[in-house]
Amino acid sequence: MEGGVNLRNWADLLPDALGLIFSHLSLQETLTIVPRVCKSWNQAVLGPYCWQNINILDWSYRSNPEHIDQMLRLLVTRSGGAFREITVSGILNDLTFLFLADHDSDQSHLLIFLVLFEFWGTPFGYASARSLHTLQIPRCNISDTIVEQLSTKLSAVTFMDLSYCCKITARALSAVGKSCKALVGFRRNMHPIDIKERRPQAEEALAIAATMHKLKHLELAYNCIDTKSVVEIIERCKELEFLDIRGCWDVKFEEDWLEKRAPTVKVLGPHIVDQFEGHSCSDYSDTDSLIGGRLELRFYERFGENYSNGWA
Repeated sequence: MEGGVNLRNWADLLPDALGLIFSHLSLQETLTIVPRVCKSWNQAVLGPYCWQNINILDWSYRSNPEHIDQMLRLLVTRSGGAFREITVSGILNDLTFLFLADHDSDQSHLLIFLVLFEFWGTPFGYASARSLHTLQIPRCNISDTIVEQLSTKLSAVTFMDLSYCCKITARALSAVGKSCKALVGFRRNMHPIDIKERRPQAEEALAIAATMHKLKHLELAYNCIDTKSVVEIIERCKELEFLDIRGCWDVKFEEDWLEKRAPTVKVLGPHIVDQFEGHSCSDYSDTDSLIGGRLELRFYERFGENYSNGWA
């Protein structure tokens, strides 16, 4: 080679390396442009390496609900069950959630099982080999029943988002907490416009307090919860570092309560000024409330996740 430079063909890259590169592209580019480049790139897109982190949140916001379910099933199938992240909005029904849970069993787990059995005689550790760690499905239409039935299949999940899921109640949250022992982040925000018609959610908060003891990050913005249930969460979730209770207008703390009882917990809210004033469970405050004088008003719309661009 001239100048002693050995140039390698991009088509010769390993599939897992290609998958890592393609993960930085938009969904549209990955599905429609990359496969046309060459045979090896097409094979990479068809295989599991591109779909270990399935994040189609932005695309799903702009898509027909039926298309969302179809796309999700396509990508989960391509992943071969090896997906680590599912981030999508607007799942239509329980059947799609069932499809996700049933496919969260990487085919390579069978090989792991056989290897462990061959060398160690017992396949210890196999039961926790499921691959899904991040499940974000806001605005979905799944029910308590399906969550209760399938929560044990989500035992390795560390972060979950069930925001704006109106069919879900304390029953589902309790099942999640009991099954997902590794859960450190949970998001259950609700939309402020719907707050007048919303049922009281104190039972949901109590279910979180009773079952999700390892939580470090919890978001409950615009929930109809009271002071007692929030205190229960703070006292029972000993590892909690951040709590978002913006718009939970019935929550009222004494000025120095958090300083004395939970000095390491950063609390955002409950009182803020926004365009939804007048749609609260209780009275609004005219000023931002920085509890105990320890907080800056920050909006946590991410939980350490890298969001890919949607399909424009």
